[in-house]
Amino acid sequence: MTDHPDLVIRGGTIADGSGGDLFEADVAIRDGRITAIGKVAAKGRDEIDARGRLVAPGFVDVHTHYDGQVTWSQDITPSSQNGVTTAIMGNCGVGFAPCRVSDHQRLIQLMEGVEDIPEPVLSAGIPWQWESFPDYMDWLGKRTFDIDIGAQLPHAALRVYVMGERGARRDPSTADDNAAMARLAGEAVRAGALGFSTSRTLNHRTSSGDYTPTLKAGEDELAAIAGAMQRSGRSVLQFVLDLSTLDEDLPMMLRIAETTRCPITFSVTQNDRAPKRWRQTLDTINAAAARGLSITAQIAARPVGLLLGLELSRNPFQTHPSYRAIAHLPLAERLARLRQAEVRAAILSEAPSATDDPLFFRPNYDKMYLLGDPPDYEQPPEQALGARARRERRRPEDLAYDAMLSDEGRGMLYVPFLNYADGNLDATREMLCDPRAVPGLSDGGAHCGIICDASFPTYLLTHWTRDRSRGEKLTIPFVVAAQSRKTALSVGLTDRGLIAPGYKADINVIDYDHLHLHPPKVHYDLPVGGRRLLQQVDGYEATIVSGLVTQRNGRATGARPGRLVRGAQVSN
Repeated sequence: MTDHPDLVIRGGTIADGSGGDLFEADVAIRDGRITAIGKVAAKGRDEIDARGRLVAPGFVDVHTHYDGQVTWSQDITPSSQNGVTTAIMGNCGVGFAPCRVSDHQRLIQLMEGVEDIPEPVLSAGIPWQWESFPDYMDWLGKRTFDIDIGAQLPHAALRVYVMGERGARRDPSTADDNAAMARLAGEAVRAGALGFSTSRTLNHRTSSGDYTPTLKAGEDELAAIAGAMQRSGRSVLQFVLDLSTLDEDLPMMLRIAETTRCPITFSVTQNDRAPKRWRQTLDTINAAAARGLSITAQIAARPVGLLLGLELSRNPFQTHPSYRAIAHLPLAERLARLRQAEVRAAILSEAPSATDDPLFFRPNYDKMYLLGDPPDYEQPPEQALGARARRERRRPEDLAYDAMLSDEGRGMLYVPFLNYADGNLDATREMLCDPRAVPGLSDGGAHCGIICDASFPTYLLTHWTRDRSRGEKLTIPFVVAAQSRKTALSVGLTDRGLIAPGYKADINVIDYDHLHLHPPKVHYDLPVGGRRLLQQVDGYEATIVSGLVTQRNGRATGARPGRLVRGAQVSN
């Protein structure tokens, strides 16, 4: 090499994203691209000693909700702190373009209800410098970030934009409506949208309780949109289905994929109500793939779990009348009242009231745990509060009450409500190993006060390749390939996810032996002091985006080489 590389990573143990064996080598980078792998003689302008460290491609997270955050922040935390170098937003049919001024609040309320991002945060943070989706992309294209971002066209925004109130109240679309949505969808792909997303789950509602506008959208509507997008350029149709209508909706989505030849991707989880259904769903997916359809199943890396507490969006006593009477108080005042014997006795004497809140379940203490430090997401049933209470001859409500009062009222309870029907993660491992599966559903940027799963990429490495004690593990090459190259290809990004000459220089240098997740904590760092759950992570010695180091030893360097990624990439 006649020119000095910008950066050389020396002597690391490389998981290159292909799924092949680990090997030791140097990596040379110049002008944001990997230029050489092997023994690099030339000295780099900057060098990283990676001996004894794992060197992996940057992770590509295909299921996030940073649609609001990217408009007010250049730092896409917490994903950028968990080795993610590309995040795809606009999932589940919710987002903020296209949108007329008169519908700003409507889309905010939908995002608040579906993804638990507080309305004051969104109202204060989003600048609304666009109306159309191409305008939105142009506006984002002028911004820089600590990672790359990709956007999808959200169905709810599109439907309301075209149909107005009829779309919001879920009226059937007309042929003219479908034509208008198809035209705008084609424009979105030409503007760089990586895909289109929709939702058909009863759990997705506005903050006022209305179902998502897309819940019962007709096959003709979805086929018109998917067809127009696919004709305009490669795009992916991402969707969320409801277990109660899976037998009807999944065949419909497969018909749309077959008719339009549009690649599709959707979340597959294990549900307590039908704990073996995931296997049937994956069999259906694989049969469709054998017929030539392009399908990926997004699999959560661990249980999708709710965090309950006094500082959070929900807790086991939130419907008890005596708790509701003090729920409005600031945490310190509420904690003082909750410590009073008469208040405690009153709350614990009451039963939870019925609620249609999709994320509040009548407390089942046999599926409720103390998360612990370090956090343990695969605990045996005997560690559940119900089992502990029986051993201690106490009521589980007492244990839950005490746990939430701990740490000055910041104690949290953990309820794994998906992927944990068997009391272990064996089913999750099988799902992750399916040939059509990719890791997904981290929901980075969302569920600010009840779920903290943006750490999925780190958990895939720590738990599945190193720490798991209750079942079989996965290999480092498999996990790295799954959440870098495989996820990148699933959304049409062929220029990343692989450590090889010519590929984008998005790389993690990881102290694998000391990679560690801390328990979730509440932070008040969103606009107007808004609350969100974050997990500190140790072990990422360097995260590199387009050849520039954006994170060193858990601290941001201030470099923001990340950009909006437009459209599916041309293969190398």
